[in-house]
Amino acid sequence: MIDVRSFLDYLAADKGCPQTTVRTYRESLENLERYFRLLDDRLAWGNLDADVVRRWMAERMKSGRSPRTVKRDMSAVRSFYRYLLRMQLVEKDPTQSIGNPKAAKTLPTFLKEQEINRLFDEIVYPEGFEGLRDRTILLTFCHTGIRRAELLGLTPDKVHLATGELKVFGKRSKERIVPFGGELLQALAEYVAARRDIMGGDGGPLFVNEDGRPVNEAKVAAIVRKYLSMVTIRKKKSPHVLRHTFATLMLNHGADLEAVKELLGHESLATTEIYTHTTFATLKKEYEHAHPRA
Repeated sequence: MIDVRSFLDYLAADKGCPQTTVRTYRESLENLERYFRLLDDRLAWGNLDADVVRRWMAERMKSGRSPRTVKRDMSAVRSFYRYLLRMQLVEKDPTQSIGNPKAAKTLPTFLKEQEINRLFDEIVYPEGFEGLRDRTILLTFCHTGIRRAELLGLTPDKVHLATGELKVFGKRSKERIVPFGGELLQALAEYVAARRDIMGGDGGPLFVNEDGRPVNEAKVAAIVRKYLSMVTIRKKKSPHVLRHTFATLMLNHGADLEAVKELLGHESLATTEIYTHTTFATLKKEYEHAHPRA
């Protein structure tokens, strides 16, 4: 019997996928299953054809889903069918002949340099452990460009203060070493010492609440949103905005594109190149604003 849950367990346990990915895949697969069962109760994962999947994609688009979201939905379905074929639970993959919807390329949202300076030089963080933790989380994002899931996966033994390096486990459990500078080094040293007083040692996740419980995705998102609201009026105020900010600042200050790719943990240079468009778009806007004959 074909069971979506066994596939999701495989993603989490065997592939080491983050919970955010597992949850997204579950939502996409459950949505498709509801759709084809309402369409015809004789349909099942084993006899689904490409036309049904295309109709589902069209319905998703019609209901307001973006091409990017539908592309993500299709990634879940394709991964599921690869798993089913490997387990010999189906004989064919109905997604093989289906392309992805064309997604409009949007430039990433990022903070301006003066906004970053206000975030760390002007904002007064609460005294005590939580204020120290919040500032350290923000500094970690801005100094390293790591993803939220990667930050949540950090443990004290992955922080090497002597060399100024983080050992990060990224997508598909790929490990990379990310360097960081003196500002984050000082913050991490203070935070790790304060955390040790609370936890009585270095076990468990790096970032915790004052009661010792690990911070979760929602908590990290709330921390970022709270402090970014103090320095910017941009609508997006997520951890990924700080990742975009890191990449943009690095390129604006002369970093090599290949080096930024490695720091971000991108598999393809094409993924990193979007930041060159971002920096050029900003440069063009500044030119048009400042040049008297532009």
